[in-house]
Amino acid sequence: MNYNLKLHWEKIYDEKNEDEVSWFQKETNESIKMIQSAGIENPKIIDVGSGRSKLLKNLIEIGYNHLTYLDISESALEKSKEFLGEQSNKVRWISKDILSFMTDEKFDIWHDRAVFHFITDREGIKKYISLCNEYINKEGILIIGTFAEDGPLKCSGLEIKRYSVDQISGLFKETFK
Repeated sequence: MNYNLKLHWEKIYDEKNEDEVSWFQKETNESIKMIQSAGIENPKIIDVGSGRSKLLKNLIEIGYNHLTYLDISESALEKSKEFLGEQSNKVRWISKDILSFMTDEKFDIWHDRAVFHFITDREGIKKYISLCNEYINKEGILIIGTFAEDGPLKCSGLEIKRYSVDQISGLFKETFK
């Protein structure tokens, strides 16, 4: 795990409220629509880089119950558990850098609107793609949100990689449509 990266995210989640970060979404409607449009009955869903997102709470409220939270920040994880209260037992909680993530589980839906654009080196990108290929079921869905080609060059003080739809499609074309 990249220790400096972990410290960076711990500091952000220790010092800022959920609505004080630039990526905060009051509503998770777009992600919910994409997940529902997959048409997979009772899917296993992982939210990669979940942070303090309301997505898992919203998914629980509409009946989803095979949910995994993954974020590098232990602070974000603890605050998210607290936010969910008793419903937190409906989530599998993992605090880990995505590039060192390992599991015995396969997912039907891999949701990431907060991590992939932070992976800027070729080896890290290849590793992320490998993780998707390994841990998403054959008929599974990959949802990735990144910064567009004309988006900012940094987010939360870190350099990011920007993508076009064609670039994303090209990276994942071996396994995903």
